[in-house]
Amino acid sequence: MTKMIPQNLREIMIHNAQEVQSDLAKDHPPVVKLHSKYGKAIWLLSELDATNNIAFGLCDLGQGKPELSYVSITDLESIKHARLKVPMVEIDPTFDGKFPMSVYLEAAKQNKRVTEDVALLEEAAKRLNVSGLL
Repeated sequence: MTKMIPQNLREIMIHNAQEVQSDLAKDHPPVVKLHSKYGKAIWLLSELDATNNIAFGLCDLGQGKPELSYVSITDLESIKHARLKVPMVEIDPTFDGKFPMSVYLEAAKQNKRVTEDVALLEEAAKRLNVSGLL
């Protein structure tokens, strides 16, 4: 059980992962946004393998190369500030994924970083010929 992601959001992410595993794959919107407190890393996550605590989504380590990938939630929870010994990664409780993951990926590739800017996301949706806000 992860401490970082609330149970209701975990359940949505697990359901999304089950859909993908059952070949009912959809272009799910991100369910949670995690970010580093003292850096530029951002993770927009849409699926969760509860058995291994591995999530899937758009991962941006702040180096200008965001990509779809897998990340261990257990590992993210274990990262602590070297001096302060406080967690380095936290959830953004205000995040609400309004576009499919493909749109966030397209906008991130164009801007070399994850963005929540609605205008940039709408441009990406048009390029992909995907409907806008969910």
